[in-house]
Amino acid sequence: MKRFILPVIISFTLLSCAQLQQVANQISTSLPSTTSKTVTNTENISGLKSSLSVGIEHAVSNLGVEDGFYKNAAVKLLLPPEAQTIVDNAKLIPGGQALVDKAILSLNRSAEDAVKEATPIFKTAITSMTITDAMGILFGNNNAATEYLKKTTYSQLRAAFAPKIKASLDKPLVANVSTTKTWNSLTSGYNTVAGSTVGSISGLKKVNVNLENYVTEKALDALFMKVAAEESAIRTNPAARVNDLLKRVFGQLDKK
Repeated sequence: MKRFILPVIISFTLLSCAQLQQVANQISTSLPSTTSKTVTNTENISGLKSSLSVGIEHAVSNLGVEDGFYKNAAVKLLLPPEAQTIVDNAKLIPGGQALVDKAILSLNRSAEDAVKEATPIFKTAITSMTITDAMGILFGNNNAATEYLKKTTYSQLRAAFAPKIKASLDKPLVANVSTTKTWNSLTSGYNTVAGSTVGSISGLKKVNVNLENYVTEKALDALFMKVAAEESAIRTNPAARVNDLLKRVFGQLDKK
């Protein structure tokens, strides 16, 4: 046995450093890598678009339900500023306060109903984002993607969203009466008072508001606000990254 072992030991000692390094390299390449691969540009843009899709889905699911607007103080729709005089003088209108309350509820129900249509519109806008856009947005501010979407697509989204709002305003969503009808009852009652002798003496002015424009803008503002909150959460909170792609892409930001 000793005769056998001794030659083996001698043969190992005669191996050159280069040969030993070659053996080590072969061993290391056969083992699984413990380091993470560099995130590619394709993964970055996919991750960013995925994060926006997740944010939009959450925003719509939170807003597009009963009381999603009405019981959320941050986005609740009140009467348009031009109609504040109606609120201040509601007692002059027959059943005035009840009409004001019903109009406010109806405005919010219309927004809640219409916002459900927003998801495909927003997602279509996301697909136009380029790699250059994505890289600048990914490493930008916490709401960089939301601001990008608002800046580049707001007018198109508004044009597409407005018909949905109009349809919702015309639906009988509260007590089998549409928001449009409730609003017209409220404003016509007030404008009758404003045009009377009492109204003239009191200095009241008639109210004429484009309700469709008002609700459209408020609903879109609420959506963008919610999307921005979702984006910020994904950027800063690892627990909000709901899939492996988001974890890889936004995990880069944790190292900044």
